Amino acid sequence: MTDTKTGFSTRAIHAGQAPDPLTGAVNVPIYATSTYAQQEIGKNKGHEYARLTNPTRDALEESLRVLEGGTSAHCFGSGMAAITALITMLRTGDHVLCGSNVYGGVPRLFNQIVANYGIEFSYVDTADPENVRAALRANTRLVHIETPTNPLMSLTDIRAVADICHAAGVDLSVDNTFMSPYFQRPIEFGADIVMHSTTKFLNGHSDGLGGVLVCTRPEHKERFAFVQKCTGGILSPFESYLVLRGVKTLALRMRHHDANGRVVAAFLDKHAKISRVFYPGLPSHPQYDLAQRQMSGFGSLITFETGSLANANALLRRLHLCIVGESLGGVETLISHPASMTHAAIGEEGRARIGITDGMLRISVGIEDVEDLIGDLDQALLAL
Repeated sequence: MTDTKTGFSTRAIHAGQAPDPLTGAVNVPIYATSTYAQQEIGKNKGHEYARLTNPTRDALEESLRVLEGGTSAHCFGSGMAAITALITMLRTGDHVLCGSNVYGGVPRLFNQIVANYGIEFSYVDTADPENVRAALRANTRLVHIETPTNPLMSLTDIRAVADICHAAGVDLSVDNTFMSPYFQRPIEFGADIVMHSTTKFLNGHSDGLGGVLVCTRPEHKERFAFVQKCTGGILSPFESYLVLRGVKTLALRMRHHDANGRVVAAFLDKHAKISRVFYPGLPSHPQYDLAQRQMSGFGSLITFETGSLANANALLRRLHLCIVGESLGGVETLISHPASMTHAAIGEEGRARIGITDGMLRISVGIEDVEDLIGDLDQALLAL
């Protein structure tokens, strides 16, 4: 049984992943096929063509559906492909309200591509739910948020925003990439759709791109299955297998990520060369109480202020163990420079408006021995 009465680790290992009925293989096989034999006209064994369905992807979608507590899940070729599919819910003249502090690729997609088709976008700081209420319009059809946000680690009260949205007849989608369903399940707080870049913690090994939308209503299932069929932006069988493999150890990895993240955040918070640390697990975080209510852990994403671009560069050049890279959520520790990486697309003015400086660095703490990570950061900070 892999229903909600079983523990998270049990669901992560077994949901959607029964032994293969043909061979008994414990792991779901990689069904590397584009075509399925038809028994006769209009009769098949449940699969017509791999763009529509694939047994490996089906298994992953069922696994993620169960872990997030949704009614369906739909996997795409990247996190941004999942966001693109999300936007197909809308029509010309509709309005989307988005968090102002989200991954920079999202407003780039919205403003530079989707807006050309007559869909309107506006942005507010969703840390205050009243900002959402005030910004809703008669034509608002979707509110999209990240919590915690990338990279400033600001939280949104999902329940409060969901109540505001539903009172206005608006859907709420939540990017849950940073926390994973192990530490946060937005559907339990009223979210209609949950999005992940499966590239990150769900995969966990920095070796495959992917995205998913987990939904709560029949019309969502119909819409996103149709989008998969029509656009073809699906997750491949091999990368579906990689995420399935990663999900099996998600609970173990997230516990270790979280434990290491707390130690590294405390170290940075006390370091004389660091002026500010953004991490919801620090009691000094302005939304620490909300973090404790809404999340069962604090995760391993930390942003900190070095003071200048020169300082950020000096620190990055001295690192030996922490890897400078644009992604996050892998078993290895990754450190990035938001101003030139994840948020380059929104421009200098856009970054200044939401508080991203040239001296900020974001670290995704891995599962190495935390003493080694502290040692690497400590010696690198000598350059400042």
